[in-house]
Amino acid sequence: MEKLTTSELKRPKCSLIGTDGNVFALISKVSTTLKKIGQHNQAKEMTSRCFKAGSYDEALMIMDEYVEIT
Repeated sequence: MEKLTTSELKRPKCSLIGTDGNVFALISKVSTTLKKIGQHNQAKEMTSRCFKAGSYDEALMIMDEYVEIT
C-alpha cells in the first residue's frame, strides 16, 4: 500500500474558537480531530512536529498543514 503524504490526506475542519490558547490545548484538539477520522499516524506526527517547533506561530502553521482551522 502506498503511503499518502500529508498534502494528499483529507484535512478535516477543526474549530479552535473557544479552545484555551495554550499551545498544548490546541495540539490536543487537533490531534483528537485527526484521530476521529482515523488519521492516527498523522496525529502522532503532527504532535511530534509541534513539540519540536521553535515558536507558537510555527506550531500553529504545522497544525494548519493537517487540519483546516476554522
